[in-house]
Amino acid sequence: MKPPPLLVHVTVLLGAAFAAAYAAAAAGPQSDPAPQRKHELVNLVRQDCGSCHGLTLSGGLGPALLPHTLADKPLDSMVATVMNGRPGTAMPGWSRFMSEPEAEWVVRALMDGFPQERGAQ
Repeated sequence: MKPPPLLVHVTVLLGAAFAAAYAAAAAGPQSDPAPQRKHELVNLVRQDCGSCHGLTLSGGLGPALLPHTLADKPLDSMVATVMNGRPGTAMPGWSRFMSEPEAEWVVRALMDGFPQERGAQ
């Protein structure tokens, strides 16, 4: 007895999705954004994030985003917060404005000490 065609298609699609996810995870961290995009991301963080987290990122409505305040936070959790926000708080998700690898670059840059100038490191 043959399996129903829909079941075969779903199985193939799920297999492909799992293979793609595994390959992405095995590839490790994504490469840094291009220099122009880094510049744009720095401006976004300084202007938009700074409106709640403070212009020097030392806190305001939102918590401080400084290396010593982020040191004990899991990277993947902070990337998820950047991408999806925090429901019930003023923290919006930024997934419409940046990709997940870009969000990871931003979080890593914040953990290392974010650029003071509006250029990129």
